Amino acid sequence: MKLLLTSILLIPIFLFAQNNPQGLKVLERAPLFVAQDQYGKSISLKDQLLHGSVVIVFYRGQWCPYCNKQLSKLEDSLGLIKSKGAILLAITPEKPENISKTIAKTKASYPILFDEGLKIMKSYDVTFGLDSNTIARYKKFGIDFESSNGINGAKLPVPALYIINQKGIIIFRHFDPDYTKRVSVKEILSHL
Repeated sequence: MKLLLTSILLIPIFLFAQNNPQGLKVLERAPLFVAQDQYGKSISLKDQLLHGSVVIVFYRGQWCPYCNKQLSKLEDSLGLIKSKGAILLAITPEKPENISKTIAKTKASYPILFDEGLKIMKSYDVTFGLDSNTIARYKKFGIDFESSNGINGAKLPVPALYIINQKGIIIFRHFDPDYTKRVSVKEILSHL
C-alpha cells in the first residue's frame, strides 16, 4: 500500500513538465501578499519584513507525508530560525479546516496561510495543475482536491522554500519539482 501511494504521489513530477512553473529566482523582488493564518489573523509579508528576514515554505497539503515531515522539522527548529532574526510562514492551497489537520500532524506553531485563489502561489510561479486521470487516482486514496482545497481545486505548489531579506529581495530558494527533495534546516540557517 505504501509503495502504491508513493507511486501515485510521484505522478505530479511527470506532470510538472506540462505545467512548467519556474519559481522566482534569487535576487528577484518577492511579491508582497496578505493572507489569513490558521487563527483568522491577517498576515502581511510587508509587515513581517519590518521585523526581519522571512522564510516562506509552500506545501501541498496535510495528506502529503513529505510536507508533514518538512513542516515538523521546521517546527522543531523554529527557535533556531527565530534566533537568526527570521520569521517562518507556510503557504498552502488547503482550506483552513484542513490546515488544522496539518497542525495536528506537525505541531506547527508558526503561521500557516491559506492561499485563497492561489494568488500567492501564482505570484511566486510555483503552481501546477493535475490532469483528470491523476485527480481520479488520488481520489482512490481518499485525496479529494475539491474537498481539501475548495475553490483552489487540483492545483498544487512545487514544494518550494524562499528566504526573503528585509529589503524584500529573495536571497535563497529551494525549488525542485521532485517533491521528495526538501532543503535541510542546516542549509536554511546558513542563509539567514
